[in-house]
Amino acid sequence: MNLEEIYQEAHALLDGHFLLASGNHSARYLQSAKVLEYPKKAALLTDALAKMIRQSGIEVDTVCAPALGGVLAGYELARSLDVRSIFVEKKEGGMELRRGFKIQKGEKVIVCEDIITTGGSALKAAKAIEALGGEVVAFASLANRGFCKRVGSSHDAKPECALPENIPLFALDDFAFEMYAPEACPLCQEGSTKAIKPGSKS
Repeated sequence: MNLEEIYQEAHALLDGHFLLASGNHSARYLQSAKVLEYPKKAALLTDALAKMIRQSGIEVDTVCAPALGGVLAGYELARSLDVRSIFVEKKEGGMELRRGFKIQKGEKVIVCEDIITTGGSALKAAKAIEALGGEVVAFASLANRGFCKRVGSSHDAKPECALPENIPLFALDDFAFEMYAPEACPLCQEGSTKAIKPGSKS
């Protein structure tokens, strides 16, 4: 599977001048929603991700996604694994389980995102699950931005990675794009474009 080709075909691998949620700038951006709007493509990706997870021998009862960006990826991965799908939502300083969702003590949970960058949102979701007595057995995403080390990758984790080293991260590929602090951004220095926010966070 060529994940980059799939993203390109879905017009989900963008070139331009982007303002990221971290405040940094980049010339490339992954817009996974453009891939996930096609159910057959979503199923293809999460079936491959589920196969990796099964081969690892990890047992899982539930997939939990951080809303909003991870909900579709999490739902599809749960379908591929034939387990329950739930999601957590933002609250001040973290995330929480709402809408009547429950976690049983010892329930084995995979936290799934569409894309893992530093893993900050996934970690907040994991803390919400663990506070209710659940056990986070893995993290998963369609794509990994290269800050955190995924299973099967030769890339080492960078200091910015927020995910714990003792819990595996499964992803289909790494997309290690250059990022720049605004004051050091070569695109800003060229002065021809202004950084835009293409994501869900405004």
